[in-house]
Amino acid sequence: MSRLWDAQERAPYLAVAIDTPLRQVFDYRAPEGDSPVGPGYRVWVPFGRRRVVGVVVESREHSEVPAEKLRAAFEAIDSEPTFSPDSLALLTWAAEYYRHPIGEVLTSALPVPLRNGAPVRQETILWRLTALGREEALAKLPARSVRLRAIAQYLADHAQASASDILSSTESPASALRNLEQRGFVESFAREQSAAVPPVTTVREGPPLNEAQAAAVERIQSTLGTFVSHLLYGVTGSGKTEVYLHAIATVLARGQQVLVLVPEIALTPQLISRFRGRFDAPLAVLHSGLNDTERLAAWRDAREGTARIVIGTRSAIFSPLLQPGLIIIDEEHDPSFKQQDGFRYSARDLALVRAQRLGIPVVLGSATPSLETLARARKQPETLSRLPERAGSARPPKLLLVDLRKHGATQGIATPTVMTIRRHLDAGGQVMLFINRRGYAPVLFCPNCGWSAHCRRCDAHLTVHARGRDLICHHCGAQEPMPPGCSNCFADVKPVGQGTERIEEALHQLFTGFPLARIDRDSMRRKGELEATLARVDRGEIRILVGTQMLTKGHDFPNVTLVVVLNADQGLFSTDFRAPERLAQTIVQVAGRAGRAERQGEVLIQTEYPEHPLLKLLLTGGYAAFADGALTEREQSGWPPFARIALLRAEATTSDLPLKFLQDAHDLAVDFPIRGVELLGPAPAPMERRAGRFRAQLLLRAPSHSPLQKFLSGWLPVLAMLPEARRVRWSIDVDAAELS
Repeated sequence: MSRLWDAQERAPYLAVAIDTPLRQVFDYRAPEGDSPVGPGYRVWVPFGRRRVVGVVVESREHSEVPAEKLRAAFEAIDSEPTFSPDSLALLTWAAEYYRHPIGEVLTSALPVPLRNGAPVRQETILWRLTALGREEALAKLPARSVRLRAIAQYLADHAQASASDILSSTESPASALRNLEQRGFVESFAREQSAAVPPVTTVREGPPLNEAQAAAVERIQSTLGTFVSHLLYGVTGSGKTEVYLHAIATVLARGQQVLVLVPEIALTPQLISRFRGRFDAPLAVLHSGLNDTERLAAWRDAREGTARIVIGTRSAIFSPLLQPGLIIIDEEHDPSFKQQDGFRYSARDLALVRAQRLGIPVVLGSATPSLETLARARKQPETLSRLPERAGSARPPKLLLVDLRKHGATQGIATPTVMTIRRHLDAGGQVMLFINRRGYAPVLFCPNCGWSAHCRRCDAHLTVHARGRDLICHHCGAQEPMPPGCSNCFADVKPVGQGTERIEEALHQLFTGFPLARIDRDSMRRKGELEATLARVDRGEIRILVGTQMLTKGHDFPNVTLVVVLNADQGLFSTDFRAPERLAQTIVQVAGRAGRAERQGEVLIQTEYPEHPLLKLLLTGGYAAFADGALTEREQSGWPPFARIALLRAEATTSDLPLKFLQDAHDLAVDFPIRGVELLGPAPAPMERRAGRFRAQLLLRAPSHSPLQKFLSGWLPVLAMLPEARRVRWSIDVDAAELS
């Protein structure tokens, strides 16, 4: 079996990265024997008293550690490198840029079985029709054997396929495949590995492109084989996915692979359905909802070139690709692309770096692009493709504000909103209500003495859940039963405010007889439940939808004619400089779910501040007008994208230790005078106590990434030697997206 990547000349010493928080690599003597081993290989090494998996990052002729003190690596796990040279270089760059231990970075890019020493390759079993099956299966299988016939037809159309592809595509159980095998209609065989990816030429026709879509496709196709960062800036419902599909078809015809990143697991079923409906090409899906075995299988398919299209969430940016041709970031503005703990990387930004290193184009698509992406497109207008109109005959929705100060409300739903919902339901439309707060109510309150239920471990209220049976902290997960009365004066308590559960309850009372579904993390926990609910929405079995941001992530609901934003005021007065941008994106995205078919949609935005400039600007000029104003403000005030920031966080069991550590870190900065680098703070975090630990932060700001990186390279290694460093947990977040 040929190796995908050749090892370099064998050297006597290896620099090995190990999954440890230490910011260093470890030198080992190369294992005995003639087996190849070099950068990108996984090796078994002794580490303390343990035998662990490490990744070779460099072969060395010399080591600074005396040879007699060096331990030898036991053996290479595979006869080929796990990481290709370009993947290893990307991950090494990411570890340095985000200032994270290289061992943890490399480990995070591997499926769990590979972290534990599983082989990088595994013989893959495929299925095909036998000669008997080709001649008799469809003729002799009775019509009532729907699943058996579906499998036979699938194999007749595809020649060969894995069991997972067959069963998922035909919605059949494994027993159906075994049944056909026992009848002699199908057989399994070991797939031969190939270093070449055959082109895909079978592409089913889609809807015709409009002029703007065709121009965008042509612009992307003309840059294949070179690095260009494209921005596909299209209003909601403008057919961005159709542009992706046409560009992908060209890449597949060239024998190359495509990597598609989406912000949420919830988006993958719809995309997979669209892609499978268009291409006869194997797909690999990578996201956190897979078990370890499924994830490893998808990772191998991507690496070996079997999967022509790789679809995944944030971590899929590290997927190995045999013949990469194009990277697509759908909903590129979404904050989910930034990892918020551990290795704090941005998948969107790494996609740009990876595409540049590979010499391939990357497409960033959104109806509400991030200000960073818009600023970059302004410098290179030839890479900007606008889709200003909705595809087909769909028209943009009408946006209206509902002043909550002037109208009565039933559990947070204003009277004009109730009347509008009734009108749309009576006309046969579907209605969507958005509130970005799960649970029943955000506060449990005592009207008698003013007591409210707080988390014992966080500076936060406990949220009322399950219609008043539980209190749950949304920050640390602490849970306790609903008290019978006030803990202070024993009077009756009541839930205050609205969450998705309470809105669901109110809608059942207001619109009896109309089927309703709630979509949030609490209601969609079981595997496949979200897909089943969305299918019911598509079939018209559900007339009213209520949910959180899960509803705003690019879903296509063609029969939704009314969208209600129940509380647009969250984020209007936040201390985070990115809060207005996030609020504008959320409102525009959720509003974009309305009127995506023939009937024009309507959007109601409930607010107590209808005169607020942000809301007025969105109504009169849309997201483009907001973005123009926001970019001007950012430039004048010196915030990203016109500056670079990093956030040094610290936490401990007492409030003084984090602030003391950060103050010492601040004082150290005078020893590293880099022009333009500014330190703001330290200060307690906006939520100082979380999960029983007190948190504080120190913000760094610089005019560009070069001085910031230069400062961090000298400053961070010294922080680890501060006396307080061992008494706190500290981390650095480069290009921080959340200042909380």
